[in-house]
Parts: sequence; C-alpha cells; structure tokens
Amino acid sequence: MSFSKLKLSEPILNALAEAGYTAPTAIQKQAIPIILSGRDLVAAAQTGTGKTASFVLPILEKLNIERSLRGKRIRALILTPTRELAIQVEANVAKYSQYLNLSSMAMHGGVDSEPQRQQLIQGVDILVATPGRLIDMMNQRALHFDELEVLVLDEADKMLDMGFIYAIEKIIDRLPGQRQSLLFSATLTDEVRYLADTVNEDALEISVSPSSANTPKINQWLITVDKDKKSALLSHLITEQQWDRALIFIDKKHSAAKLVTQLEKRGITAEAFHSGRSQAVRERILDDFKSGKLKFLVATGIASRGIDIDNLTRVINYDMPYDTDDYIHRIGRTGRAGASGEAISFVSNDNFKNLCAIESRLGHIIKRKEIEGFTPKKVVPVSVLNFVPKRKR
Repeated sequence: MSFSKLKLSEPILNALAEAGYTAPTAIQKQAIPIILSGRDLVAAAQTGTGKTASFVLPILEKLNIERSLRGKRIRALILTPTRELAIQVEANVAKYSQYLNLSSMAMHGGVDSEPQRQQLIQGVDILVATPGRLIDMMNQRALHFDELEVLVLDEADKMLDMGFIYAIEKIIDRLPGQRQSLLFSATLTDEVRYLADTVNEDALEISVSPSSANTPKINQWLITVDKDKKSALLSHLITEQQWDRALIFIDKKHSAAKLVTQLEKRGITAEAFHSGRSQAVRERILDDFKSGKLKFLVATGIASRGIDIDNLTRVINYDMPYDTDDYIHRIGRTGRAGASGEAISFVSNDNFKNLCAIESRLGHIIKRKEIEGFTPKKVVPVSVLNFVPKRKR
C-alpha cells in the first residue's frame, strides 16, 4: 500500500517522499483512516513503529483548510511526557507540513518561557507541549482553547509513570467538549484505559503487536559481569571491537557523570545526558551525538523515549532497567525504520530478578556471552524461563 491510498493530499505526500517514506506501517494503515473519519482513538503501538506519523499526518490533513487563527489560540494540542519528545514530535510536524500553510511549536520547561509566550500571541495551529509548561501558560492566560479541534496524548503510559495524571485531568477540564481525542501508548494497562475513559468514553481501540508491526531487527544479547567490572568491560568492548557509536543507558545521574569520567581516563570521550543538565546543554549534546561529532552518550532513562537518532547501530544497558517497558523503549532506539541494530545488556548477580521479568515479557531467553577476563565471580543464575524443577522422589 502507498500513502496515496490513505487519502492524504499532494503537499503531504511530497513531504513524505522527500523524507524517504515509501509505504505506511501497520499502525499508520489502521490509525490514519480512523482519525480522518473524525472518530476518537485509543492506540497501542511500540516505539519504532511509525506511531508519530500515524497521528500527525491525519491532523495535518484535517487542519489544511483556509482559516484565520486568532491570537493565543491553538487548533491541535499534542501532550508529551518529556522535553525531548516534544522537540522531536514538533520537528516531525514541521517536516511533514513543510508544503502546508500551518504553524507549529514545541513548548516545554527548562528554557525561558517568554519566547514561547510571544509565539503564542500570533496563534499556533499545532502545539506540542509538556504538561507542566502548558499549565504554567494556562495560569498566565497565555493561551485559550476555545478553537481547539484535536487533542493527542502521546506516550500516555509514560505520562502516568511520571505522575502527570492530575496535570492531565486539569488540562482536560479546560478543553472544549467538542473535540477529537487521540491517545497513544506502548501498553494498554488498566491505568491507561482509565485515562482513556477520562479523555473520551466512546473511542475506538486498536493495537499493533510486534508480530504484525514492522518488527525492528534488533540483535539482543547480554554479558554477565560483576557490578564493579562494568566500566572496564565497556571500555574494553569500545576499544577491542572498535565501536563507532553507542547510546549507553544508566540508572542515576551521578553514575552517568562518574562513568563519563572513567571512560575519559581510558581515552574515550563521552557525555552525560540527564535531567540535571540544562535544556540548552542537553540539546547541544544531542545535536553532537546525532551528527556523529560525539560517539558515546551516557544517558539516564529520560532519553529512553522520544529520542529518534538515525542509523544508531548500538544500545547498551549498562544498568538493567527495573521496568520491562523501559527495556523495550531503550532497545527501540536502535533498529529503526527497517535498519538493523544491536542491544547489549550488562547483567550482574543483583540484576537477576530484572532479567527474569524482562525475559518473561519478551517470551524468550536473551542469549548470553562471557568476555574473557570479565567472567563474574558472583554467578548470574539461569533464567526462570529455563528453570526445570527437580523430580519429586
């Protein structure tokens, strides 16, 4: 199927062709016709399946009519959990709408609010915002919602994990009842469904499983290693295997800074990316990493969603995440858009329960390797998926 079959107009099709898009993904095939029909939608899709385009493209099609927008008004609101995701989604909006007469902006914390307030004065067709900064602007009467046509909650499960439920409810209370509501989430838990019912009680629900989506080609494997040897192991792999680039996930901010220092002592340049750094610094680091100027990025979980890096071949779980969804999103930073990728996890004895949960979620064992010179003293037990109970006597 081609995008033209989805009843998208010529300017949008031209932008997609220029971006190298050839055919819609599974979530796009399902979601775009529903959104164009005007129905509310709740959709479950993993990262890397083309989720953003599945709601941005039909919104652009719907808004692409001659209309004068009053000051401080918006026509579509896309809520995202993190600054990075807001920036990325707005960049996609701009890319897909380059041949349309529509305006967009990303609004988030971590930067001066005055330029954002000034941009709102003229009115914005599509606003991509984080909940906290949006509420700040609401309280300052910097924008009004009486012309809002579409609401999107993107990464709804992550917003709930980050404690945004009350902020979202406060925002929804200010929105007009007559609107189209769209909710996208990696998982449809009871909490996400409750949020969906809060947004709209009569939405269609679709789910794209990894088997029916364009499954990312990610080679997953793990290395068992003692906790105090992880830094040396990482340096060894970078040097011996001549890694060109890697996104390295770690749990804590201070641990990220410490690892960067340890790598630098071994002649490896890296940068730490976490919420403790200013937005300007984070944007500069991301730009350097995307351009290839920076080869190794050590990031806390803030980067596991919403960071779209072209041709990223390798993701490292330096620390195994406690949440299985976080593992899925972390490794989803590689193997995107049909490319192949590699996801390597460092697993020490104290990570065993995390490993069991992740392998149970995946439904298969992650293949193990041991690196010479780094065999763990504290053995990592066999996964519960391989566990064979002893026979009763």
